Amino acid sequence: MKRFGLSKNERIKKKKEISRVFNTGKRIYTNSRKLKAIFCFGEDDSGIIKIVPAVHKKAGNAVWRNRMKRLLRESYRLNKEILIDVIEEKTLLLMISPNSINKKKQPKLLLSDVQDEVIELLNKIKNQILTERDKTGS
Repeated sequence: MKRFGLSKNERIKKKKEISRVFNTGKRIYTNSRKLKAIFCFGEDDSGIIKIVPAVHKKAGNAVWRNRMKRLLRESYRLNKEILIDVIEEKTLLLMISPNSINKKKQPKLLLSDVQDEVIELLNKIKNQILTERDKTGS
């Protein structure tokens, strides 16, 4: 896994993995409630993080939604080292999506708007994984 890359095997593409995230995943929101993340551990033990950005159709038109997804991917790509040391040998499935951001509230999106929120989400996920690991004692 490259430090700043985001290869195809680091993306969730299978419907089975997406439904697993929705059904068994834990939801975490940023303090400002702008973004949310749903995460769970996958079935295989490859030790990678798989991500999918998801933006609801009601959030804006296709151009705005695609820009939002690009910014979410880029923010994650630049800051994924926050989670790399935590996952060990499990596969972490992660879905990041806007919660209260939409085209009406924020018609012009910039990387700086999204990146701080993504960093906050990644740190919250890291802390939750570490606390769960301490509880189980593994």
